[in-house]
Amino acid sequence: MQEPREAALQRSIDSLGHDFSGPLRQGGDYVPVQRDGCTAYVSGQVPRVGQTVVVTGRVGAEVSLEQARHAARVCAVRSLLLLREALGGLDAIQQVLRVGVFVKSAEGFSQQSEVADAASVLLKEVLGDAGSHARTAVGVYELPKNAAVELEMVVRTRDPAG
Repeated sequence: MQEPREAALQRSIDSLGHDFSGPLRQGGDYVPVQRDGCTAYVSGQVPRVGQTVVVTGRVGAEVSLEQARHAARVCAVRSLLLLREALGGLDAIQQVLRVGVFVKSAEGFSQQSEVADAASVLLKEVLGDAGSHARTAVGVYELPKNAAVELEMVVRTRDPAG
């Protein structure tokens, strides 16, 4: 039997060693989750905890693969927390459809997929089969706030009408 989603999310949060209590800060003039019928779009999330982006720099230079994987997990947790708030709970998520992961990469770094895998695994741990998704992982030159990783997500939700 699968662990309830809320408990699985809390276990993931505990494993990261960060405190996600309080409102999640966003970095601009946008909505963190936009819903269109049964589809919800999560704006790009950097690995911010409180006021601090916890993993900054270029992956493959000043940021290790494992640090980047940690950043991807933080981004995935932020996305799930925002969805939980916007949808009234994690059980409103029927399926993660697509995840986009952007990795601020050093020249020659080609393990973007391994960075993204950390977020993918976390989503499946929390949501079970509903966490399986299509994915794109790309290397980029810069990200907001010097973040090492940014993650965006599209999910199918339960019908908002009930």
